[in-house]
Amino acid sequence: MSTSNRRQFLQTSAAGAVALAAPFNFARAAGPKKGGVMRMGKAHGQTVDSLDPATHENGFTLALTHGIHNYLTEVSASGALAGQVAESWEASADATSWTFKLRRGMTYHDGREVTADDVIASITHHRGEKSKSAAKPIVSPIKEMQADGKHTVVFHLEAGNADFPYIVSDYHLPIMPSKDGKAHWQSGIGAGAYKINKFEPGVRLDLDKYAGYWDSGRGHFEQIQMITIVDPAARTNAIITGEVDAIDRVDLKTVHLLKRRKGINIHSIAGTQHYTFPMRTNVAPYNDNNVRMALKHALDRKEMVAKILQGFGVIGNDHPIGPGQRFFAKDLEQRTYDPDKAKHYLEKAGLDSLSVDLHVADAAFAGAVDAGALFAETAKACGINMQVIREPNDGYWSNVWNKKAFCACYWGGRPTADWMFSTAYEAGVAWNDTAWEHAEFNQLLQVARAELDEGKRRQMYADMQGIVRDEGGVIVPMFASYVFATSDKLGLPKTMASN
Repeated sequence: MSTSNRRQFLQTSAAGAVALAAPFNFARAAGPKKGGVMRMGKAHGQTVDSLDPATHENGFTLALTHGIHNYLTEVSASGALAGQVAESWEASADATSWTFKLRRGMTYHDGREVTADDVIASITHHRGEKSKSAAKPIVSPIKEMQADGKHTVVFHLEAGNADFPYIVSDYHLPIMPSKDGKAHWQSGIGAGAYKINKFEPGVRLDLDKYAGYWDSGRGHFEQIQMITIVDPAARTNAIITGEVDAIDRVDLKTVHLLKRRKGINIHSIAGTQHYTFPMRTNVAPYNDNNVRMALKHALDRKEMVAKILQGFGVIGNDHPIGPGQRFFAKDLEQRTYDPDKAKHYLEKAGLDSLSVDLHVADAAFAGAVDAGALFAETAKACGINMQVIREPNDGYWSNVWNKKAFCACYWGGRPTADWMFSTAYEAGVAWNDTAWEHAEFNQLLQVARAELDEGKRRQMYADMQGIVRDEGGVIVPMFASYVFATSDKLGLPKTMASN
């Protein structure tokens, strides 16, 4: 879901702040003058949003976190791993220990220096038995953390992990000031390029530039206003009328009309963002894999990409690893719409027909309601009666996703296969929205993480993609490009292309 960082830095995954927190980087291109107020219309934001990064799961809170905080590392627009709070990092020979040297002189918005104790408190915030953080599964392999002076932190892992420096760039893991040994997230104080002026959950966020920020290549605006505009028509109208200077999640049904508007530019970035229909595998009838397979064959992926994405994306294959990623299983047979196979799997489940409820809202992804209608239509020929239930946008992520037995969802993806699988597919993790458990998959996940042989690791991740595709509880019909619109008054980084 989420957010994830915004995609795969053009090809791999997690260009983090460049796309997802794009409003904080728009003015990087040569030419535009710094300063002024930038107003961003966001497709996310709900009244239950908080400042606690452990709870963040939508594009609004993700952008908030990237605005006010910094992370140990970040994935740059070029795909390279770069340091933020950390200046450098080094692994032991078996990758079970990692030493991070922190940037000296880096300060929070209240002027206090960022230290190793803050790093330890910030990561600890997501650990422990009582933690409900979505980042818990990716930090749980940390066995111990040690401060070696004020500017060095040593992480000891339960097993080797060559991807660990990527893991600490996760958007749930900003470095926050500590108070009495705990991360003091309630203060809203961070070490990012902007500081909070006003925050009304589900309504708006006002950010002011932090004069003491360490990186002169960021923080170009004096102020940023992020406004929640969940309705796509209202969001489109807001940029047409000049109420905002940029919007995310452009309504793809009307993108051709926006392209004709003077003063508005359309931008598209491909990556690991994918739209899904998760099924709770611990709830009937989805606890029968034959039912799940019938539903997977009852959806026309090409039609989804053409009609919902308007061609701004590619078809999915019922697993979360995108075509541009390092360990993508390119030889895995592509699933297609096949009513005969769908009926075959219904027969194996002992059913002549099937009736299911699909819960959707455009808060899940732009066009989710229409996607549900398309799915229901193609499912009819497969003997499946699908009732599409439209849910309210507000509260969708807290009341529907990860609760209803069959719903719509989106994921921003993650920079590595291990990270994506550990976040949403490993047994027992908070964001396993299908409640899926598979012993062989979980074993492969543990072994692949510590494997240093590239060939062996590639095969294991290919096997995992096959298991998710054929036995998992998720339908992944499509990978969607990020499409957003800006006023021509805004400059853009060269890494962002216009269409």
